[in-house]
Amino acid sequence: MQSAIILGGGMVGVGAAVHLRQRGWTVTLVDRREPGRETSYGNAGMIQAEAVRPYPMPRDLASLLNIATGRTNDVRYSLSSLHRHVEPLLRYWWHSAPKRHREAIAAWARLIAYATPEHDVLIREAHADNLIRRAGYRAVFRDAAALDHSIKEAEADHREFGVNFRVLSGSELTKAEPILRNDLPGAIHWLDTWTVSDPGALVTAYAELFERLGGQIVLGDAQSLQQTATGWSVNTDNGRIDAANAVVTLGPWSPDLLHKFGYRIPLVRKRGYHMHYTGGATLDLPLVDKGQGYAMGPMAKGIRITTGAELTGPDAQATPVQLASAEASARELIDLGKRAEPEPWFGTRPCTPDMVPVLGCAPRHPGLWMNFGHGHQGFTLGPATGRLLAEMMNGETPSIDPTPYRPERF
Repeated sequence: MQSAIILGGGMVGVGAAVHLRQRGWTVTLVDRREPGRETSYGNAGMIQAEAVRPYPMPRDLASLLNIATGRTNDVRYSLSSLHRHVEPLLRYWWHSAPKRHREAIAAWARLIAYATPEHDVLIREAHADNLIRRAGYRAVFRDAAALDHSIKEAEADHREFGVNFRVLSGSELTKAEPILRNDLPGAIHWLDTWTVSDPGALVTAYAELFERLGGQIVLGDAQSLQQTATGWSVNTDNGRIDAANAVVTLGPWSPDLLHKFGYRIPLVRKRGYHMHYTGGATLDLPLVDKGQGYAMGPMAKGIRITTGAELTGPDAQATPVQLASAEASARELIDLGKRAEPEPWFGTRPCTPDMVPVLGCAPRHPGLWMNFGHGHQGFTLGPATGRLLAEMMNGETPSIDPTPYRPERF
């Protein structure tokens, strides 16, 4: 019987673990905490069927100047830690050129097409339908010209990828969300995206499904991974575990582990923050405030605001400037209520410079596999890339061509 150690208990790791176990593999999932407590816990709670275009770095001077001078809330940076990001950011800028971004879109959209179908299977098998709403979300605009531009992009996405949306006028938006202020020009309602009331609970539900299928979850130290005569081993609270294969699904921590085996995989590490609010108005559907660079949505713990990207050091103290700005912007739109937690949550999103995940076997180490670098969409894509990885590991014909995601491209 084939065996594997999965290192990392987020949505990506759990998705891979379930798919391998369904194929009869002996699978042990190893993490330092319970599944779904890191980046998979702290997102905007969306399974984004409409996200067919990965985020490119702006290449026009005006946008770059806005970022550099702190005039945008989408991206912030710490000057003292910028040296850590220079090389991957330069690669990111290079890959964001129109032709290369077009290649990334093609590779990305193939994965996105599997996002909701693969989640759908796991949601039903995990009995987690109570966490899911299949009604989309609304992107709201404060500027009519920006709305018109986004409508044209949405029409192009519908033609090319079949994503569905509805344009709401200002009055239609007010009718749909009566608690919003009533002077906005309108919104785009993305219809195919699913939303989750508790992202961490969904990962936990999938992890419990994995255990019911016969998988094992243990606490352990991923950095203890070693190659052995017969495969791979890792130290856990239950002692040393051995398997023929090891899968690195550690998100932003993956390159640190792979470095000791001689792999240099660049990541743009983007920190994000969230906070819950209670006692105010209740939203019908999640909103993305396009002009202000944040999302907010109704969740089990209240309305959650999720910020854009902060470029800082991995061990830097929390500097929730973006959260404060997003909160102020949200209060212009709705009665937000009070903060439900004393401190904001924060975590890191692992973004590859070419905007597509690292997925496949390690070129120089038999039995070592990689699945990370999903950017802002690890929660969306975990089950889809988990299936693709399991197909590759199991010797099946992959559902889609895995070439664009291969680790050796770096």
